[in-house]
Amino acid sequence: MKKAPEAYDRVLAARSKNKVSIKTLIKGITEDFIELHGDRAYQDDPAVIGGIGLINHKPVTIVGIQKGYDMKSNMKRHFGSAEPSGYRKALRLMKQAAKFNRPIITLINTPGAYPGVDAEYHGQGYNIAQSIIQGLNLPVPYISVVVGEGGSGGALALAVGDTVWAFENSVYSILSPEGFATILWKDSSKAREAASVMGLTPKTLLKKHIIDKIVPEVHDAKTMRHFKTMLINEIKTLSKKPKSQLLKERHARFRNFN
Repeated sequence: MKKAPEAYDRVLAARSKNKVSIKTLIKGITEDFIELHGDRAYQDDPAVIGGIGLINHKPVTIVGIQKGYDMKSNMKRHFGSAEPSGYRKALRLMKQAAKFNRPIITLINTPGAYPGVDAEYHGQGYNIAQSIIQGLNLPVPYISVVVGEGGSGGALALAVGDTVWAFENSVYSILSPEGFATILWKDSSKAREAASVMGLTPKTLLKKHIIDKIVPEVHDAKTMRHFKTMLINEIKTLSKKPKSQLLKERHARFRNFN
């Protein structure tokens, strides 16, 4: 019998360079995609990819947090840590989706929001809070998917959908195991031990109803088609619900965590 991976092995798998990229996912699940840029206030954050695509010939808004492919692109994207302008852009596109009655899909792979001083000066906490508050009240189907790392408020800002999914090799937590170990034991080298008690794996998250579904890893055309079919079916299900019911159920889902 094959031994189940330890929690920290999931962390390493979520961070792996072999993890499917957000750009690849967007290309694979849409028949056409037009990327939109800018937060209409300050700048465009390259860590956040957002735009409009067709899935099963119907328009949807997709927002994802993208890590870099090498050191240069990772520096540009802050290793997948979005800045305030990224969250403003994401919220702008999601509010636009609500205006035109388009479903929303968010694809999350981030260690957390960018922690720089400039980000704090430009309203990092406020913009994350607005993404959560206003995201909870968008009257359209909203699917959130943790693809790799789902770190802290940086991930939660895009994870307040009607349903929250996680890829098999993903993690979703309040902070990294290294950060947890540093706070609890003053020793970041105990990250493996920290991961084992944090409850950050998809299996544990599903048991606690923090996520609603575990998604098979996407690594080829067949698994990409399967993921796309899952999204199509979920959008159909959510679209049948009256807007008032959609919001009532979404609010109830997240109030359960109080």
